[in-house]
Amino acid sequence: MKKILFTIAMVAVGFTATAQENAKGGFEKQDWYVSGTAGYNNISVEGIDSDVSSFTFSPSVGYFVSDNIALEMGLILGESTTEFFGDTIEASQFGVTLAGNYFFTPQSDFSFVVGAGLSYISTGNEINGNEQPDSSTFAIAVAPGVNYFISERLALRALVGALSYSSTSADGSSSSTNTFGLNLNLSDVNFGLTYKF
Repeated sequence: MKKILFTIAMVAVGFTATAQENAKGGFEKQDWYVSGTAGYNNISVEGIDSDVSSFTFSPSVGYFVSDNIALEMGLILGESTTEFFGDTIEASQFGVTLAGNYFFTPQSDFSFVVGAGLSYISTGNEINGNEQPDSSTFAIAVAPGVNYFISERLALRALVGALSYSSTSADGSSSSTNTFGLNLNLSDVNFGLTYKF
């Protein structure tokens, strides 16, 4: 059994070394990049006159402070529409983020990534065209993902779900809504591109 495990380990080490030698792209300390992810969700409830659709776009710029860790600053732009028993609720979002990403194999074409970040989002709301009080959300999230270089400078990125906590309050209100969530399935996937300078 020990010989089999040793053989598997040696093959894995050899494969990793070969993959790094033949890598098209990859990151290293002091690299700069720009990135953007986009997400779309649509939820319809059968038997109830309810439909929710949302779109988000998050551009960002990042810098590798070490071989594996990149700091990122970005924006959050979003729109959502909810149809509920004849009422139309529309929301628009604008926010800023500060995050840190850990790349497990940054010098390879393919790398698993885990990111943790803080965000502040301001949301404007309308019900049937009538403006409602804006709301503010502070959030913290940890999200897994992957990064794959398709050329020397261009990579594909995907984030799958998140472990998150958020606190939302309406302007002028003393109460807030606190939410804790864990979603690590394919119902919440954000795809994006990364360009390395």
